[in-house]
Amino acid sequence: MREFDVIIVGGGMVGLAFALELSVRQNISIAIVDPGEINPTIHKSFHTRVSAITPVSEAFLGGLGVWERISRRKSFNATKVWDQNSHGQLNFNASDESLDHLGSIVENDLIQAALFTSLDRGKIDCIKGSLTALDKTEEGYQVTLSDQTKLACQLLIGADGAQSQVRKLSGIDTCEKDYQQQAIIANIACEKSFDGAIWQRFLADSIIALLPLSDKQASIVWSCKNPLASELTDMQNADFCRALCAAVEYRFGEITLESDRKAFPLIERSANDYVLPNLALIGDAAHNIHPLAGQGVNLGFADAQELNMQLYTHTDKALGDHMVLRKYARARRTDNELMAKTMTGLNWIYKENNEGLRWLRGFGMNLIDETPLLKSFLQKHALGKQG
Repeated sequence: MREFDVIIVGGGMVGLAFALELSVRQNISIAIVDPGEINPTIHKSFHTRVSAITPVSEAFLGGLGVWERISRRKSFNATKVWDQNSHGQLNFNASDESLDHLGSIVENDLIQAALFTSLDRGKIDCIKGSLTALDKTEEGYQVTLSDQTKLACQLLIGADGAQSQVRKLSGIDTCEKDYQQQAIIANIACEKSFDGAIWQRFLADSIIALLPLSDKQASIVWSCKNPLASELTDMQNADFCRALCAAVEYRFGEITLESDRKAFPLIERSANDYVLPNLALIGDAAHNIHPLAGQGVNLGFADAQELNMQLYTHTDKALGDHMVLRKYARARRTDNELMAKTMTGLNWIYKENNEGLRWLRGFGMNLIDETPLLKSFLQKHALGKQG
């Protein structure tokens, strides 16, 4: 049986980022366990899974020497929101906060590959395998993989996503809210430029986000109720493009698909416990939210930073000390749940379409747009800043 100080289950963006920072901060043995390929092959065409990376996350990745390794990324300097059923609109601009940009749209695979390339393989072992069993020991945990390999550690990290095996096998329950919606994702090309902005349109029956990959290419996230999602998924490509053009008021001219369409269910999920003795959950294993604001991976990176900070601050304590892990959980749960509830509230506000609420919604959007202090507060929160 091989023994490590820390075992991280999950070699996605958050798990790799946590491992990299931990290896830089502390001289300990680390294993990353994942059943898939944690060093993805990068293709010339854009991947459909992308993230909106905030300046705070950019700085985090830059500090790890990762950001400069990402060769394909598209910065945006504005976020423009408009509502079908009211006169409301919101415009956030980098210049309002004296920034040169608000963030960057980056393919998840490129971030993951850059993180993998940055790992010191002398300090970190990457082990391919699926987790099948967990056993609590006096020192920490023993894990069993699908090929019956057994590993032991003082601290076990669950960074294995929304369907986390670490969470399930450790007996941590979740609170869940099924939105009865799906997100349809695809890559598109347009006739007209996106002008360096993320665009969001709130419709009576759905929400569309257009995340620019280049001047005239974008990744779309079309969040809609299950019946409409099925209808849109079953459409011929030409019909889907026409529906999308109409949904965004032909603002970008003719639209063509550059990828297959994929759909996945939208479920808000929060682990009842982020930590147990010798065990911590980070990223989507601990929480996942509606994709309305594109904040998912940024919250995960913040988890990784906070947990690393607590471990580094308390090196006098044993790895996996429950009190240290609980400090991480307390620090992160408030922010994560505030973001989750905000997204749930916004989703409810925009899916309700009685006349009075439509008027109030438009009034509220315009009030925010015309109130610099309030708009700045909301923008700083979205950027991952405090205060």
